[in-house]
Amino acid sequence: MSLAPFLLTFKLALCATAILTATGIPVALWLANRRSLLASGLEASVALPLVLPPSVLGFYLLLLFRAKGPLGAAWERFFGHPLVFNFEGLVLASVVFGFPFMVQPLVAGVRSIPKELIEASATLGKPWWTTLVRVVLPNMKASILTGCVLAFAHTVGEFGVVLMVGGNIEGETRVVSLAIYDAVEALDYRSAHVYASVLFAFSFLTLLVAYRVNRRFFSA
Repeated sequence: MSLAPFLLTFKLALCATAILTATGIPVALWLANRRSLLASGLEASVALPLVLPPSVLGFYLLLLFRAKGPLGAAWERFFGHPLVFNFEGLVLASVVFGFPFMVQPLVAGVRSIPKELIEASATLGKPWWTTLVRVVLPNMKASILTGCVLAFAHTVGEFGVVLMVGGNIEGETRVVSLAIYDAVEALDYRSAHVYASVLFAFSFLTLLVAYRVNRRFFSA
């Protein structure tokens, strides 16, 4: 058994969660305050990874990321290396696949904020960024934590999309879920059990800590 898949998995999860937090909050703020057909279409698009098989999403991301694809060609032109079968490709694929796990809790958090608080801030003549920083974000701390934990834990457990976009390259794209698959294929059940047990324990403890923190510090 090697520690490399664990290190790569947690590095991937941290990178994806950071990007999801930075992009998910603006998207959630926009979606929470819109009732148009465009907003409904965007919300449905964001939620698609929840119902699409990972292999389907991974296949279309592979077409998009490959050297002949629009994004893959631009990436290789600017950075000098392909996006598929590379760590950067895994990060982008994980962001797409993890988007609903970040955005949906954030949307719920924004919609739960009493409108009176936001209206009071506007009445006092505060600019929108002051309202955002001092009113909106502090009142959705629990939702931000939930979104980060779900996105991180989901990325740690990814398999189908990772395999389609990143392949199974040791030291580059072989995360823990793929290491488990390799061990089972080789009938090395002892290593597979160790990998799976660590992943199971980590996922459970992550969720447990998040729920405890939410109840202790953010519950009304």
